Amino acid sequence: MEQMNFAAKISLKVFKTSYIYTSCNPKTHFSGLIDTQYVMADSVYKSKNLTSEQLHFLKRIEEEEILYFQLAEIEKELHESYTNLNEILENLVEKGILIRLEKGKYCKANFSDLNVLASFISNGGTIAYWSALHFHNLTDRFPNTTFVKTNYRKRNTNILGSTIQFVYTKREKRIGAIHMGYGQNAYAITNMEATLVDCFDQPRYAGDWADLLRAFYLADVSSEKMIEYTKAYQNQSLIKRMGYLAELFNKKKLMDFVDYAKTQTGKRYILLEPGGLDKGIFVKRWKIRLNIDENSIMQIIESGY
Repeated sequence: MEQMNFAAKISLKVFKTSYIYTSCNPKTHFSGLIDTQYVMADSVYKSKNLTSEQLHFLKRIEEEEILYFQLAEIEKELHESYTNLNEILENLVEKGILIRLEKGKYCKANFSDLNVLASFISNGGTIAYWSALHFHNLTDRFPNTTFVKTNYRKRNTNILGSTIQFVYTKREKRIGAIHMGYGQNAYAITNMEATLVDCFDQPRYAGDWADLLRAFYLADVSSEKMIEYTKAYQNQSLIKRMGYLAELFNKKKLMDFVDYAKTQTGKRYILLEPGGLDKGIFVKRWKIRLNIDENSIMQIIESGY
């Protein structure tokens, strides 16, 4: 095997037919499997072990503390060019040191922050819906899907065995984001108010209706932001549902929002639970039909289901 002149501490161990390559740098999470098995396109040179060029590339991204990158930009980030960059990356993917997230986008094999990676491949999308409910401790149920709001259409994908679902929204709905982490560990996620408005706007991305009811009951939110965000969404149904529930839950901080919501009821009745059975009593002041009665709502809140 070629000599590994590398800045970080390195250990090499033979395990069956593979070499294990690790680095001790906790900031960059650098480690990976160098497998002697390889299957690549015939046009790409297949190296059985790490070459000097591959080692140099790894050294450089380690030095720059790069966790993920785009093919089109990595040479600029490293301040150097490569004549065979595609070949280097393909070999490092085959050896398990890098993971190809999608065409032209890569990350280190053991960097596993899905919020960061989902934001990266969506070009700055915002973590939202059920994922944000869980982040804000408004639901105990852990979503198997990471939901990302984007202002363009993008196919859902899979990263590290988890589904990433992209939800296209109009630009005016890209509001209420907060920023978490620093550097390459940074990502945007909706704040508590925007998360709830999103979920009432698109409840199919919020788990189930019982989860959403309990989340709204638990949330400590402000009238000012609720009014601002619901105005931007221009969705009368979500305003009526949230206004009715805020009044039912006696959320004192939301009394201004309740007063505002009462001015937005219109003339058409809607079902409280969207997609539920068309039954129940009519609440005239809210123009809502309670297809789930108030006693059942309070039981859901108390039980968590």
